[in-house]
Amino acid sequence: MDGTILVADDDRTIRTVLTQALTRAGCKVHATASLGTLLRWVEEGKGDLVISDVVMPDGNGLEMLPRIARERPGLPVIVISAQNTIMTAIQAAEAEAFDYLPKPFDLPDLMKRAARAMEQTRTAPTPSPPSGDDLPLIGRTPRMQALYRLVARVMNTDLSVLISGESGTGKSLVARTIHDFGNRRDMPFVTATGDDLATTDDVADLVARAQGGTILFDEVGDLTAQAQATLVRLIDRLEGGPRLLATVQHDLTPRLDDGFRADLYYRLAGAQIDVPALRDRVDDVPLLAAHFAARSERDGAPPRQLAADAVTALRAHPWPGNVRQLEHVVRRLLAASPVETIARPEVEAALGDALVRRTADATGTLSEAVDRHLRREFDLRAGQLPPPGLYQRVLREVEAPLIEAALDATRGNQARCAEMLGINRNTLRKKITDLDIRVTRRRKLM
Repeated sequence: MDGTILVADDDRTIRTVLTQALTRAGCKVHATASLGTLLRWVEEGKGDLVISDVVMPDGNGLEMLPRIARERPGLPVIVISAQNTIMTAIQAAEAEAFDYLPKPFDLPDLMKRAARAMEQTRTAPTPSPPSGDDLPLIGRTPRMQALYRLVARVMNTDLSVLISGESGTGKSLVARTIHDFGNRRDMPFVTATGDDLATTDDVADLVARAQGGTILFDEVGDLTAQAQATLVRLIDRLEGGPRLLATVQHDLTPRLDDGFRADLYYRLAGAQIDVPALRDRVDDVPLLAAHFAARSERDGAPPRQLAADAVTALRAHPWPGNVRQLEHVVRRLLAASPVETIARPEVEAALGDALVRRTADATGTLSEAVDRHLRREFDLRAGQLPPPGLYQRVLREVEAPLIEAALDATRGNQARCAEMLGINRNTLRKKITDLDIRVTRRRKLM
C-alpha cells in the first residue's frame, strides 16, 4: 500500500497508532487534531485518502464530507467514530463516506479498508496534467514577480526557508511549490506541528517519514517552549537529511527571546519569503477570480462569468481572509447565482454588503442599518433564497468589525479590549484567529 493518507482525530494516541501503522505499510501520513487543518490540506490537493473522526474540537467530521467532496471529487473518506449509533452510520452513508468504522476499531480491519480505498483512488481516471492556467501560484504584480524570483533562487538549495504571511495568503502553497519544483520533488513532503515534537519516538517517526525530502513546520509561532527546544536539537542533527521549511503568520523578530527562541529563529530563517496580502496586490484579483472560476467550472459548477462591475467590486474589497477568502467567494457565487453573468450586486451580497456599509450614509441606529442591509440581501436575489449559512455569515460580518474597532480603540491592548467587550482574553485571541482579523503594526507594538 502506498500513497498519502490524511488522518484527523483529536485523540493523540489514535493519531500515533494510525501514523505508525500506515507508515509501516508504506504510506505517507499527515495527522492533525483539527478539521480546519484537514480541510486546508484537502484544498491544497494533498492526500489520496482521508481517515477522520466525527466529533472534533472545531467541528463535526460528517458535516465536512460534502465540502471535501466539492473540493476533491473522488477523494475517499473513511469515518471513524466513538458515537457508534445507527444514526452515525446512516449519516456517514448519506454523506457518501467510503466506509464507516465505530470505535474501538480493529486496526487490521481498518488497514484492509484503507488499502481498498487507496486501490480505488489508483484505478480512478487520472486527472489531466496542470495547464498554463492551473499553475501553483497565480499573480503578475511586482510583489508576486519578486516572490517568484526568490522562490527560484532558494528552490534547489539546502537552505531552511521561513515563509511568513497572513492567514489565507498561500504560505503552504509556496512551501509545496519549493518542494514540488525543486531537486527533492521525488522525495516525501511531510507537514509537521508541535504534536510531532512531543516525544523522542514522535521525532524519530517524523524524520523517518521525511527520509531525505522536505519537512514543513506549520505555524512555528505557535510552538511551545518545549517544542522549540526539541526543534533546535532536531535541526542540529539533520545536516544532510531532510530540508526544513516553516510558516508563520506574524513577524517573529519582536518576540525573540521573549516567547520565541532566537537560536531557533536563525536556524529556520536561512532564507525568508514574505507572501503579500491580497490587498497589497489587488491587480491580481481579476486573474485569481478568473482562475478560480475556471477551476470551479471544471469541477462541475455551472458555467458563469463575472461582469466588469463585479470584478471592480472584488478589487475594492479589503479581503481580510486573503486569497483563500476570494476563492470561497468566487466558488459560492458560481454555485449559487441563478444568472449566467454575475454582476456587482451579487458580489456585494456575497461579501455581506461590506462594500455598501463603507459607503452608506452613517445616520440612523445600528439596528436600522442592519435591517436595511439584510433586506437588501434578500431583495437582490429576486425571490431566490441565499445559500445556507446566512446566520453565521451575518454574525461574522458584525463581529469582525466590532473586534477590529475595539482593538483600535484600545490601541491593540488585548487585555483591555477583552475587558471592554466583556469576553475572556483567550476567547478574544481565538476570535482574532478564527475571523482572520489583521493585526496592524500599531496593534502589534502594543
